[in-house]
Amino acid sequence: MNAPSDLSMKTDDVLRFELEVLRQEHRDLDEAIRAMQELGTADQLTIQRLKKKKLQLKDKIAIIDDRLTPDIIA
Repeated sequence: MNAPSDLSMKTDDVLRFELEVLRQEHRDLDEAIRAMQELGTADQLTIQRLKKKKLQLKDKIAIIDDRLTPDIIA
């Protein structure tokens, strides 16, 4: 049984853990893209797909980060 991806159902500890996993995956993709571009080992389509996945991860990171950051009214 898969857990729902609804953030409201997850505890802050679970979200913090997921946030770290997503950030690490984002860094790994960044390094892989950089290496492929420097070595010329991948075609442009592969690099574009990795960049798209990296942007999706960035969006997920932002959503979780917003959920964990309390609203402060100045």
